Amino acid sequence: MRSHRPPLLSGTGRRASALTCALIAAGALASCGNGGRDKYANAQRPPRPIVISASINDRSIVVSPRKFGAGPITLIISNQSAASQQVTLETEDDPGGSSPGEKAIETGPINPRETASVKGSVNQGTYTLHVGGDDIHAARVVVGKERPSAQNDLLQP
Repeated sequence: MRSHRPPLLSGTGRRASALTCALIAAGALASCGNGGRDKYANAQRPPRPIVISASINDRSIVVSPRKFGAGPITLIISNQSAASQQVTLETEDDPGGSSPGEKAIETGPINPRETASVKGSVNQGTYTLHVGGDDIHAARVVVGKERPSAQNDLLQP
């Protein structure tokens, strides 16, 4: 003789069990966030870096471009002079001339006929690009308002 066992879960019981599992999963997912208290705000990206080139000869420094917007830059310097040079990009002296400018970028020594590349960020203002002595005339660089954000530029690092 066969004994008749009732099924473990009836149709209604299976639906109730599935609903319970779904509610538990939804509660677990809801607890994953921090209620909108993120410290990370979707801030705008900085402007796209631009390349500024400079060449040093025995008399002066030539910079191209001499005017550009504020933001990150890559400064590529070619030393075409006869001596090793260390280059500094700094803000111009204050109007009274009592204190030096603020350094934005400084290189190590660049040997004759070699190049160096340095990265930095510049703010709006007037800068001088100069070497350690007075024999070579400095270049003047004018930095305007900040360039647009690179927020929607694709394939940026």
